[in-house]
Formats: sequence, structure tokens, C-alpha cells
Amino acid sequence: MEKKALGRGLAALIPETGIAKTDNIVYLRITEIKPSKYQPRESFDPQKQAELAASIKEKGVVQPILVRRSQDGYELIAGERRVRAVKSLAIEKIPAIIKECSDQDVLEIALIENIQREQLNPIEEAHAYKRLIDEFEFTQEKIAQVVGKDRSSVANSLRLLGLPEKIQELLASGKISTGHAKLILSLENANERNILCDNILRRLLSVREAENLLFKLKQKPTTKIKSAKDNNVIIIEEELQKILGTKINIDHKKKRGKIVIEYYSAQDLERILGLLRKAK
Repeated sequence: MEKKALGRGLAALIPETGIAKTDNIVYLRITEIKPSKYQPRESFDPQKQAELAASIKEKGVVQPILVRRSQDGYELIAGERRVRAVKSLAIEKIPAIIKECSDQDVLEIALIENIQREQLNPIEEAHAYKRLIDEFEFTQEKIAQVVGKDRSSVANSLRLLGLPEKIQELLASGKISTGHAKLILSLENANERNILCDNILRRLLSVREAENLLFKLKQKPTTKIKSAKDNNVIIIEEELQKILGTKINIDHKKKRGKIVIEYYSAQDLERILGLLRKAK
């Protein structure tokens, strides 16, 4: 249903059936077209770009880009992948539709086109939503209406920006999924977030497997009362957790103590043993 709603919105601006003989379409020099600061896409997949360039080389540009007039030429609204592909083929001109659009319209159109046609990664999508809120005072409800999604989907997308930058990068690159990211977000402790993320990467955990590990991390300690830990002990715990990629508890007494290393499967135990053997 979402794609159908978005399709009707874009079809009103960009023909879906190829270039038609109409006064609305002009051929512009590539050198006249400037990129838009409202482009929500932050990275471009080289393989997909190569495939698009090959298609354009064989069939030409079958769908015009969308631009608006600027002081020194034209500003791109939608179609940056097509412009990049045409440049790579050293083609001088590209078909375009010229529209009079506000800055808000430009961001809305670019966001819709990318969500429907080119699949923004989750972090790019979240950043685009945040720009609509910060720069144009959109509410989550209004964003949902514009992009054809539920408000809860928009809210969950924006929550991803609460992840540490390192984990955002892993999500943007596809090394973890949105499902994994939501599980990581449910942990408040930064160290536990890192442990869960490291385990997902090292052990290639599915979302269900990561959920089982999350349950272990969230389990409350037994009702046994413990005295406040010395800061040095806490630092050592955190260092061991980073090295072994699992939860560590040090019970330190005046002259002796014990270290508890948690593991969550036979394979996980073998992994930890392997790390300890290497440390000999």
C-alpha cells in the first residue's frame, strides 16, 4: 500500500512510462546541473551505479530528472543516480523536467523518490526525517503523511539516531539490520550495547538469537546485596568485556575474589576459550 501511494505522488511529477513528447521535458547540459543540499542519500552503491550506467548506455535515459532553476543553472531535485551515471558515460545532455519548488518541496520530493525507487539505508532515512523536523518544523504525523507510512514507523526510524555513531555506521553499511539496531537501542547501558553489537557481528547472530542474548543481558542479578565496587574493579571489568565480548563480573574481596565470565552457547564458550588461549 505504501508504494502505491508514493507512486501516485511521483507520477504526477515524473512520467513512469519513459520520455514523452511534451513541452514539459527539456534537454539540459550536465554542466548546468548542480547537486542539491537536500539530497537525503549519503552514499551510492558502486555496483548499482555501474548497472544503471550500463542500462543507460544501452537504452538511453528513459526517465527525466527533476530540477529547479538556480542563479547559475539548475539545481537537482530528483535523479542524482541518473546524473552520476550519465557523467560516467561522458554524455553531454540529459532529459529533465523543470519545476518551481520551495526548499521544503525539494526535500520532500527527494525523500519520496529515494524511499520508493532507490531504497535509502535506515540512517539516511532517519536523517532526512530529522531535517524535515529541524528545518521545516514538521511533526512526525506530517512526515508520515508525506512519505505514506505510519507515524510509529517514522518514530522508530528517528530513534535510530540515538545509537552511537559507530553502530549507526554498521547499520548504514548493512552489517547489522534494523531489527538488530532496535534490540541494541533497548539497552540503556552503553557497555552492554557494545557487547550485544560485538556479539551480533562476531557470531553472525540472527535477530532471534540476538534477542535471546539480550534477555540474558537484561536479567537482574540475584537479590544478594553487594557493596559498591571500586572504580578500578569496574574499569577492569569493562576492559575484560571488550576483550572477550561478553559480560564479566568481578567479585573482589580484600585479599581474594573471583571472575565470572558469562557465555550463551557451546560455540560461544569455544570462542572465549580460543581468545584466552591466544592470550597465553
